[in-house]
Amino acid sequence: MNDENETLRAYDFTSAAWESLYQVVDDARFKDQDARSIYEALRHQLKWISFGAYLCRYIYLKAELTGPFDQIPIKEYQMIIRSSFSDHYTPASFTPTTAKLSALSKNWLTRQTVKRNVVFLLGFGLDMSVEDVNLFLTKALRESQINPKDPFEVICWYCYKNHYNYLKFNKLWEQYTQLSPAMEPDALYSDHTVNVRHTVGKICDDASLMDFVSKLKGRGGRSIMSVTARECFDRLYEQARVAAASFFNQEAGKRIYTSENITESDLERIISSAIPKDRHGNLTPGKASRLSRQFCGKRLSRQRIHEILSGASEVTRFELITLNFFIFSQKLEEMPNPKERYFAFMKSTNDILEKCWMGQMYIQNPYECFVLMCMLSDDPLGTYADVWELSYDEAETE
Repeated sequence: MNDENETLRAYDFTSAAWESLYQVVDDARFKDQDARSIYEALRHQLKWISFGAYLCRYIYLKAELTGPFDQIPIKEYQMIIRSSFSDHYTPASFTPTTAKLSALSKNWLTRQTVKRNVVFLLGFGLDMSVEDVNLFLTKALRESQINPKDPFEVICWYCYKNHYNYLKFNKLWEQYTQLSPAMEPDALYSDHTVNVRHTVGKICDDASLMDFVSKLKGRGGRSIMSVTARECFDRLYEQARVAAASFFNQEAGKRIYTSENITESDLERIISSAIPKDRHGNLTPGKASRLSRQFCGKRLSRQRIHEILSGASEVTRFELITLNFFIFSQKLEEMPNPKERYFAFMKSTNDILEKCWMGQMYIQNPYECFVLMCMLSDDPLGTYADVWELSYDEAETE
C-alpha cells in the first residue's frame, strides 16, 4: 500500500502543488516572511511540469503500468506510442516528413513544450477523447481548448467526439480542402466563442460538419482570435487602470490621475516595480531571474499590453490572471481578510478563464500558485514585488 501511495504521489502533480501551497501559507513564519517563504517554495518545490512529463503520466495511467512512475524507461513509453499509432493508423506527422516516429516520440516525451498540432496528432495516435485533448491543451500547453473557429481543430474535434480514426480525419480534411468558401462568414468570427461552440455542438454528421467548416474557410486573412478573451481583457484592463489611478493618487504629489491618464507603461511600472530595468528603461530579460523556468517569462510588460490592444497578439490566461490579481490586490480595505480575498479572487478568476474556455486556475503552474500565495499575504502586491526582487537579487550573487 505504501508503494502504491508513493506511485500516486509521483504522478499527481496537482496534489503535490496544493501540499506545497499549504506548507507555505500555514507556516508560522509566513506572516513575517511571506516573500521569502514563497520564493523558497518556488525555487525548491514548485517546478514547471514539462509537456513530456504530462505525456508520460497520461500513457502511464492509460496503459496501467506498474512500478514507480518516474522510473519507467522512456523507451517503454516510445514503444507504447509506436504500437498505439500503428493500431489507429496514425502517421508520424500531419504533413509529409522523413523523421521516424521513434525519434519524434522521444522528442515529445522529453520536451518542455511542443507545438499545438502535436497534441492533435497524439489525440488520434493515442485514441484520446475530446476531454483528454482539451486537458492537454489547457494544462500541458497552458493554452485554450479546441478552437471552434479553426476548421482544422473543428474537424479533429468531430473525429474525437465520434471515435473516428486518422483515416477518417484525412478523408474529411481532403473534402474540406476542396470546398468552396461559404458566403458571409464574418458573423462566425465576430461572434463570441461560447456561441460558436454551441453551434459546433449541433454538428451531427459529415454533411453538417462540411457546411460549418465551409463558413470558416471563407475567412481569408481574418483573425481567429477569441472575441470573448479580448473582451475580458479589455474589461480587466479598464478596471486595472482605475485601480492604478487610485494607486498613484495615494502617493505624494500634485498631479491627480484619472483612469484615462493611465498608460501601458504606468501599469508596468506598478506591477513590475521590482524588476530591474536596463538603460533604455526596458525590463531586464526574464532569463536573468532565478525563477525564469518556473515563470517562463510570464510578465505583463507594456510591450505585451500594447500588442494585445493593437490586435497583434492573442490574449492568454496569464494576462487575465495577472490583471485580475492586480485589481484584487487593490481591494485591501474592501477585503481585509486574506482568506476571504483569496477565495473571492479564485472564484472571479476561474469564472473569467472558464468563460474564455481556458480551464480553471491550475495550481501546478508555478506562476498561478505564486499569485495565489501572494493573495493570502497581508499585502499581495508588495509580496508579489518582493518575490520578483529576490529572484533577481539572488541571481546576481551567483
